[in-house]
Amino acid sequence: MKVLMVLTSHDELGNTGRKTGFWLEELAAPYYTFKQAGAEITLASPDGGRPPLDPKSNEPANQTDATRQFEADPIATNQLAHTVKLADVSQTDFDAVFYPGGHGPLWDLAEDTTSIALIEAFLAAGKPTAFVCHAPGVLRHVKGADGRPLVEGKKVTGFANSEEEGVGLTDVVPFLVEDELKAKGGLYSRGPDWSSYVIQDGQLITGQNPGSSPATARALIDAVAA
Repeated sequence: MKVLMVLTSHDELGNTGRKTGFWLEELAAPYYTFKQAGAEITLASPDGGRPPLDPKSNEPANQTDATRQFEADPIATNQLAHTVKLADVSQTDFDAVFYPGGHGPLWDLAEDTTSIALIEAFLAAGKPTAFVCHAPGVLRHVKGADGRPLVEGKKVTGFANSEEEGVGLTDVVPFLVEDELKAKGGLYSRGPDWSSYVIQDGQLITGQNPGSSPATARALIDAVAA
């Protein structure tokens, strides 16, 4: 099984002067879930090279066994330092794609035509796609085969408005994931704040928040095997 993981290259948290990027748990937990399933993993980002890490995701309160394992893993950290350019990857080389979140994707991947076309290509080929936390926001411009918004009429989840409010960034982000999925016709549902919650609709898999990362990855593995 070959899995592509797509990370953000965006590191500015709006005009706050603070940094953002990808959320470490949302990379690390799925990474090892895929590894344990025997998957071959490729990391990619729009700019290639080392993608920006949201510094808050590596603060002690947000560290997990998986993040500590990742940070101490020379193979994993070397992969992260040398992500391939998104423009250089093709869905034909992979069985599935997984998008970790963090706030960064709301600025770059949500608007990135290469990413949009890649997701559409995976789905057109009948391959599973998974997005966790803020990453479901990258679906905002993705279209289905009928030219309609991909999420229209599909069961989806993603970072809840109340969770965004909880981290104090409601007025900083370019859009709210929950609102955007609903605006595009998605059948949005959610679990309690910060609890693991995953929805699958066909080959589209979405997870609500960082704690949903392992279950989202397992759902992707199961979808590949189905």
